Amino acid sequence: MSNLNLSLSNITTEQYRGLVERLFLCIFTTVPCCVFLFINFTMLFILRSKTVFCETSRYILLYNLLFADTVMLLLSQIMYLLSASGILLTYPVCGVLNMLAILTKEISPLTLVVMSLERYVAVCYPLRHATIITIRTTVVAIIVVWAISSLNVLTQVILLLQFPFRDLQSLQMTNLCSGRVLLLLPMSDYYDKAYTCFVFVSAGLTIISSYIGVTIAARSASTDKASARKTRNTLLLHMMQLVLTLSSTAQTPLLTTISRFVTRIVIVRIQIIFYMCISIFPRCLSSLIYGIRDQNIRPLLTYHLGCRLKLNHVSQG
Repeated sequence: MSNLNLSLSNITTEQYRGLVERLFLCIFTTVPCCVFLFINFTMLFILRSKTVFCETSRYILLYNLLFADTVMLLLSQIMYLLSASGILLTYPVCGVLNMLAILTKEISPLTLVVMSLERYVAVCYPLRHATIITIRTTVVAIIVVWAISSLNVLTQVILLLQFPFRDLQSLQMTNLCSGRVLLLLPMSDYYDKAYTCFVFVSAGLTIISSYIGVTIAARSASTDKASARKTRNTLLLHMMQLVLTLSSTAQTPLLTTISRFVTRIVIVRIQIIFYMCISIFPRCLSSLIYGIRDQNIRPLLTYHLGCRLKLNHVSQG
């Protein structure tokens, strides 16, 4: 009887430790996610607060990038909390969440391509920039970006529907919801890898070509050296954003390899670190880059964040 009580006590202790650690990890990811969401929402508000932001192409593109990143960040955290809570979804609900996540995730690299091209034209063709990069062409570019991403999602939905769901006894999932779980057929997996490879190779080549073009143009006597240097730094930051976004596609194979050598609790902790560095942080990188570096945005961002901190200080006092 005493052995039975001891066993039950050990089980209860392990369950308690698991619950406490799960709660800690949820707080550990949710707090910075909320901070980044607040910064992103502030940036979105700023980019719609003044006419100059609404009528300048690069700010319109930045708004599109921030909007997609913010939605992606929100969806990622919702899906993480559902998984951490052990909640099993149905295939339709999981499919909708994942397709929205895929849609917004693919917007980022495509928008970075357009932003890089806009900076390239601004430096290499300054006299023609106003005629080439107009509000209309910017809106058309954004529509094309969303159309390409939507077409990708539609293709993935069509491939997903090829799976014989009618043969299942229930649409309730037996695994936690994730993008990899929905790759039910080999064709879906092949298409996902091929599309991801095509997008990131194309985006990388475009940004690198723009960087080389700006570097060559900077040697010309007629080029504004300060503007060219700033543009080169911006393109390098865009490349870093692209690499971080691409890193998320290698997360699952890497975790699968690591899981062969470590315990389950260690792999969960590593997964949390990857999630923070690869999924959460890059979604706020655009706000930090432009909020700090852009002379028009920085005073407004400092003002709005400063006012919020000041109000909190006054209310606490």
